[in-house]
Amino acid sequence: MNTNHLQTSLTNLAPVEGELYLIDKFYSPPHADKLFNCLINDLAWQEEEICIYGRWVKVPRLMCWYGDEHASYEYSHVVHQPLPWTDDLQNIQEDIQPFSAYRFNSVLGNLYRDGNDSMGSHADDEPELGQNPVIASLSLGESRNLKLKHQQHKTVLDVPLEHGDLLIMAGTLQHHWQHSLPKTKRLKQARINLTFRTVFY
Repeated sequence: MNTNHLQTSLTNLAPVEGELYLIDKFYSPPHADKLFNCLINDLAWQEEEICIYGRWVKVPRLMCWYGDEHASYEYSHVVHQPLPWTDDLQNIQEDIQPFSAYRFNSVLGNLYRDGNDSMGSHADDEPELGQNPVIASLSLGESRNLKLKHQQHKTVLDVPLEHGDLLIMAGTLQHHWQHSLPKTKRLKQARINLTFRTVFY
């Protein structure tokens, strides 16, 4: 990915080893509201199970996978076959592309129904995502904190993600940092997160 234009216009939030760029209000509140209402009703959200240390457990959120025909994706021993792009997802992909200078061929959707839904600490470093994955993450709905932790010296970053924000992860970030979305005891409404990726096949 050529991130020269991002480096000159945005601040890299990763203090070392990686690139992390936040674009506040990538979509205006009215536009983000419209997208949220369409996506929460129209996407094929489902409850999934993944294998962790030999045990199958329910994922604490709802998920869906869309993309090009051959952009299948495997993690935690689960193979995801993409559903065809919807018009809304295709339009978002086309809006994001000029900011990332990258063409994404798939998107993982996560629906966090409230503060009890979460995502465990991990890196998006599967081989099919390439050497240095570029991931564009769009947040819609309730605000949540993304927590990043460096795998060697344990530096922690908390990145608040608001309604309509776009976060771009690039460079060597996935080699050195893990990220998570912790549970929160505060009353939280639903949040949709779309992470656009390129799967190499």
